[in-house]
Amino acid sequence: MQYDPDEALKLKNQICFPLYAAARRITGAYTPYLKPLGLTYTQYIAFMVLWEQDGLSVSEICSRLCLDSGTVTPLLKKMETAGWVRRRRSAEDERSVQIFLTEEGRAMKQKVSDVPRQVGSCFCLNAEDAQKLYVLLYQILAPECKAE
Repeated sequence: MQYDPDEALKLKNQICFPLYAAARRITGAYTPYLKPLGLTYTQYIAFMVLWEQDGLSVSEICSRLCLDSGTVTPLLKKMETAGWVRRRRSAEDERSVQIFLTEEGRAMKQKVSDVPRQVGSCFCLNAEDAQKLYVLLYQILAPECKAE
């Protein structure tokens, strides 16, 4: 098949568009469940990283979330102001800041424990297709993002 620039530039032929639109729809589905708790989607995923491993450096959080420090640092400052995390300079490397959950931050895990089920019920995707999609998306993200 020969490359046709006119066909290549049609929206219906772009993989980026359905990925973009699906990502917006999925993250938007979290809003009704997170907003009453005062959480944004980005704060929610930052919490997930910290619930898995507390005391990570900002750069480790950035890496796991596939976000830059310009996005993550203000996010963590807001989470600190809310009383969910505390920031502390690393004893080994003064340039590195580690993030620790507070009691309130750990308690948030219970408050959002049903969110994955609630959001999952918003989409018509069976478990097998969801797993296939997960694998394909991480192939696109590799090597920048590490699924842990």
